Amino acid sequence: MEHLVSLGLNEQKIKETLKNATLTSTITRAFSYVPPGVELSSAQKPLIFQACSKIKPQTAHHLELIVRKILDNSLDTSLRVDTALEYVLANVTKATIDEATFDAACGVGVVVTPEEIERAVEITVAKYRSDIVDQRYRFNVGKLLSEIRSALPWVDGKALKSEVDVQMFDLLGPKTDADGEKVGKKRRETPASDTAPKATSVVEPSAVNANNRPEGPRTMVDLMRNVDFHRPGENFKTDGYIITPDTERLLKEHLQRTGGKVRTRFPPEPNGILHIGHAKAININFAYAAANDGICFLRYDDTNPEKEEEKFVKGIRDIVEWLGYKPFKITYSSDYFQQLYEFAVQLIRKDMAYVCHQTADQMKGFTTEPSKWRNRPIEESLQLFEDMKNGKIDEGAATLRMKITLEEGKMDPVAYRIKFIPHHRTGTKWCIYPTYDYTHCLCDSLEDITHSLCTKEFQSRRSSYYWLCNALNIYCPVQWEYARLNVNYTVVSKRKINKLITENIVNDWDDPRLFTLSALRRKGYPAEAINNFCAQMGLTGAQTSIDPAALEASARDVLNLAASRTMAVLEPLKITILDYPHDGPIQLSVPNFPNVPEKGEHMIWFDRVVYIERTDFMENADKSFRRLTPGQPVGLKYIGSMLRVESVVRKSGTVEELVCRIEPCTATEKPKAYVHWVSKPCPVEVRLYEKLFMHKNPEDSNDVPSGFLSDCASDTIRSLCGYVDAHVMNSKVYDKYQFERIGYFSVDPDSRNGQLVFNRTVTLKEDTGKNI
Repeated sequence: MEHLVSLGLNEQKIKETLKNATLTSTITRAFSYVPPGVELSSAQKPLIFQACSKIKPQTAHHLELIVRKILDNSLDTSLRVDTALEYVLANVTKATIDEATFDAACGVGVVVTPEEIERAVEITVAKYRSDIVDQRYRFNVGKLLSEIRSALPWVDGKALKSEVDVQMFDLLGPKTDADGEKVGKKRRETPASDTAPKATSVVEPSAVNANNRPEGPRTMVDLMRNVDFHRPGENFKTDGYIITPDTERLLKEHLQRTGGKVRTRFPPEPNGILHIGHAKAININFAYAAANDGICFLRYDDTNPEKEEEKFVKGIRDIVEWLGYKPFKITYSSDYFQQLYEFAVQLIRKDMAYVCHQTADQMKGFTTEPSKWRNRPIEESLQLFEDMKNGKIDEGAATLRMKITLEEGKMDPVAYRIKFIPHHRTGTKWCIYPTYDYTHCLCDSLEDITHSLCTKEFQSRRSSYYWLCNALNIYCPVQWEYARLNVNYTVVSKRKINKLITENIVNDWDDPRLFTLSALRRKGYPAEAINNFCAQMGLTGAQTSIDPAALEASARDVLNLAASRTMAVLEPLKITILDYPHDGPIQLSVPNFPNVPEKGEHMIWFDRVVYIERTDFMENADKSFRRLTPGQPVGLKYIGSMLRVESVVRKSGTVEELVCRIEPCTATEKPKAYVHWVSKPCPVEVRLYEKLFMHKNPEDSNDVPSGFLSDCASDTIRSLCGYVDAHVMNSKVYDKYQFERIGYFSVDPDSRNGQLVFNRTVTLKEDTGKNI
């Protein structure tokens, strides 16, 4: 507490810091390096906290050096501290740090004078003078600042910005009203010559209205039109992009090959069925390409032969096309196995990769010892890698590792491993297979992908993504990250879904209680509803968990407009009409959409015997019950008449049948309510589903200490024998209906000729007025 107070932290920041045991331990150790009697200056306090907050576990032994350099004012800015942390991480395998080299890398002692700042600004403003005069204060001064920082990396940011403002004012004079007007953004066909990085804006999730319903872009394409990603060829404008002497040439060649088109890809592993989270990835990649007149690849990341199956390949493509997207081209990572192998040989020749014999357990974690084979001779690694390829080394006895430390601190990720398992496409041609860390960026490069869009958990791989492309001196795409879509009351892990299947808790990957996309389709969710749901969630970096009710609301919106109305009875109660007014059964014309008659009609039967819902009758009801009772009539929809109970027929104490009289509805005699009914019924199976899990996050060990299987609810599926009218019996699989006053239902693939099975997709809204 004393150390935190002495760093000048406020009370709230102190409370937050105390919750982080690792950080507080690091701060305590940092203060042990401060000599007794030395008082930190106001400038040094935040730098000490910055160093303690950002230092990686594997470089913690260099904390003393960094603290000492802050105390003697060698590291006197936030930029220098960050550079120092990056330097020690890049040299983590070295036993000692050469302080002279360290100081040079961190710009220690480098002073940028006001005269140097003034001169650099003059040169850069002169370079862009015509653009500045043309655009005036709408000109992006970030371009100037970035270019000057490239020339003067240790310049003081405030001093630089102040000088730019002064010279812009001298050139343009005071701002006018016209300078404040917004100008529509125009896309350029070719990249500009500047190299300033540019950050993207984030499209946040849609606002929520008073009815707890998201509002926002109607489609994903609408959403992606407003995303401020870089333009093709302007990769260098993005934060964190690594610029090399060949960047400009490689980008020009890339543009010549692609014609400046946006190129994205959706890269699933063909080892399982896609889930609701994948729907967001599919929409983002395909919709961003569509919004910019680009193309999107469907690339199967088939680098793990032990789990991949052709049925998953077909299932993934089927779902992508069901969602309404057509890939520009279908490719496989295995298409590039030969080229990937040749790239690996190049890395070894450049001493950027080596063959290692550490076991998988030895390589786990972030504080592992550097491999003793890291510096083995290049020729030795080349020969061993060839032996790996030719099957001369046992599985698990060797890997090829890249010489890089990831942003998350993991050292030397594996590029290749041995697996004596036939591949679903290449058979037994290969017994070494590339990893995701190695394959992903190289396939993106080979396919000239402009925007590598992925979820936030891959952010820690960004450094290896850029490093690997630049190490091989090939075109380097830009990786953008967004938050994954998490939905409450479910699990989406392939391993856990497989466990649910093997434990007979669910039937298969498409069980309607799951949130796989095949399960949602089977349950009756329209593809449009899922796409709209993804658009409503927005594109943001903040991790959120969404309640299934939001997805259900999206389904209702679509089904309300698309699902034809029909009457169905799920728990039938027989009614015999004593004074039935016709000689026999008659047919009535009923609109498919009562509020939109022009959308067609269907014919239903009316006869002496009708069936209503058992819940629409109550023998002993209070005043709030508005439907049929022994003393209260109820209207029949579409008939213009009402039923009045004459007698109740019981069997074993249960109401078996009602005998009723039929009366016309008049201006003076109206029922309190109208109910749906079916006559001359056709029996169907109706399946009703409830939430599979009891807790929002069944994987949370605090809420569910016994594991997710113990959180499964009982009675999550109920099968009923319901009645529908004959016109429904010609329905095809996935045909959708609104069963009036009940909910939305879809025909299940289990249906056979004359034996229909319906799944309840969602119930009706609480306010059902516009649905009836």
